[in-house]
Amino acid sequence: MNGVLVINKSKDMTSRDVVNIISKKFNTKKVGHSGTLDPIATGVLVVAIGRCTKLIDILTSSYKEYIATLKLGIQTDTLDITGNIINKKDFDVDKELVINTLNSFLGKSIQEVPKYSAIKINGKKLYEYARNNIEINLPKREIDIKSIELLDYKNDTIKFKCVVSKGTYIRSLINDIGIKLGTYATMVDLCRTKQGNYSIENSYSLEDLNNNKYKLLTYKDIFKNYEKYELNEDEYFKVKNGQKMPIIFKNDEVIYIYNNEYIALYKKEGNEAKIKIML
Repeated sequence: MNGVLVINKSKDMTSRDVVNIISKKFNTKKVGHSGTLDPIATGVLVVAIGRCTKLIDILTSSYKEYIATLKLGIQTDTLDITGNIINKKDFDVDKELVINTLNSFLGKSIQEVPKYSAIKINGKKLYEYARNNIEINLPKREIDIKSIELLDYKNDTIKFKCVVSKGTYIRSLINDIGIKLGTYATMVDLCRTKQGNYSIENSYSLEDLNNNKYKLLTYKDIFKNYEKYELNEDEYFKVKNGQKMPIIFKNDEVIYIYNNEYIALYKKEGNEAKIKIML
């Protein structure tokens, strides 16, 4: 069994829970997911099965779209509503200030990773340090916010939609928004509506999966927008052995096909084409 499933993850379950359910469903341990969603979050979780687990990096490299809701005036240790409140502060903001503040986050910036996250430092996950009250310098990374739009603002609640680069923590973004508004802010709801080419409109619930109402995406679906090249027999054996190939394709990457079978993804590197993934 090889393919990709676009799952609409429910709240109060981990991404690993979804992987375990799919692993049992298809009777295989070769299952992986792209882009972890916290238990509080819902929405698009792209799950790869079998040989398609090789494609995880490709599936996670694109921008992601989220709809997030925050509560003003409070800050928790986890930066979401499931954590313990550690700070409170009054606020006085209007819609115009909210819009201007959201817009100020557009583009590239440096974001601090939340202490309750699975990023590893010296072989240990950050949340393990946090749970043991061990202080550690939190890593920072560059993020890129392509778009951010206010959807609703009422009382102490702000709802917005954003498109962000891989590795962006929405919890941290919300925390930074609160600080810039002169108060605190905590995430109360999050839904990933799109990851790369995969959207929530074309996703399936675990109930759908249970009732066999789903579509398993194949290489043909995954690489539909990639340039293709049909190999002859001599070229096929070269590609199967991972040899470098001449550049006889237009784009930066190409899918080599032989006898209607997807063989490998190659990429331009200098004056040659080198293997990126053997399919």
